[in-house]
Amino acid sequence: MKLWLLRHGEAERRTLHDPDRHLTDEGRLEVAHNARRLQGEPLQVMLVSPYRRAQQTADVVRQALGYEGAYETHDWLIPDAEPEEAMRQLDRRSETHILLVTHQPFVGALAGWLVNGHRGDPLSMSTGSLVGLEGEAVAAGLMNLVGKSR
Repeated sequence: MKLWLLRHGEAERRTLHDPDRHLTDEGRLEVAHNARRLQGEPLQVMLVSPYRRAQQTADVVRQALGYEGAYETHDWLIPDAEPEEAMRQLDRRSETHILLVTHQPFVGALAGWLVNGHRGDPLSMSTGSLVGLEGEAVAAGLMNLVGKSR
């Protein structure tokens, strides 16, 4: 299985309602740059947070790649989501090449747990950064870091 984790691009500063924050122009550029690393990858599905900045990030990726494949929005990808729930959800999927578009601190906690086998060492991910993980299954400590941008 190959799992790509993409943190949304730079977003506008805080607003009254965090889920409504938009990407900045810089955020769009950083996402477009890192999306190129996915060129040629056999992505089967994009799973995306419902927050506006994540949806806009996914749109930039789709445009950069010409991706017309499966696309789903899930509440278990929001910033304060639990990695355990993500692992349960991913374990149920039949696809073997998945892109998650999500947020910190969730994405760092999930990546660290999948690679290190514990939650004490989350992976640092700046806005727009992309991480590739590969392994036999989505399970704590059973995935290897195969690429990281920024």
